[in-house]
Amino acid sequence: MELHDQTQPSAISTSEEAAATGWFRAARVADFPEDGGMCVKYGSLQIAVFNFTRRGEWYACQNQCPHKMQMILARGIIGSHQGEPKVACPFHKKTFSLRSGQCLNGDEHSLTVYPVRVDDGYVYIGVGAEGL
Repeated sequence: MELHDQTQPSAISTSEEAAATGWFRAARVADFPEDGGMCVKYGSLQIAVFNFTRRGEWYACQNQCPHKMQMILARGIIGSHQGEPKVACPFHKKTFSLRSGQCLNGDEHSLTVYPVRVDDGYVYIGVGAEGL
C-alpha cells in the first residue's frame, strides 16, 4: 500500500468477514501517515481514516465532502476546536466534527462517521453491512 492520500483499495478483509463481524481490516497502522489521513475503499464506500497522533486517537468518516460532493476529505487538515477533533475540507475549508460528523461552520451538511479500532497492528473500520 502506497503512503499517500489517494484512494487505495483494501483487499485485506473479505466482504464475508465484514458482514459477519461488522468490521473490516483497512490496513496496517504503519500504512497511515501520522497526524494525517488516507482514504481506503471498501465495496462502494470511500472512507477517510485519520491517525490523529497528537491526540492518540483514530477517526473515520466518508471521504466525500458534502458541500461540493468531492472525494477529498482524506486530504483534509485535522485539528481541534475547543477539544473537538475536526477535519477541514482542503478545497472549501468547511470543518466537520470527527466524532459526530456535524458541520462546525453552522451549515446543515454533515458527514457519516465510522467507529475505528486498532488491534494487533491493524486498523479496523466498523461498517456493518454498508458498502457491500
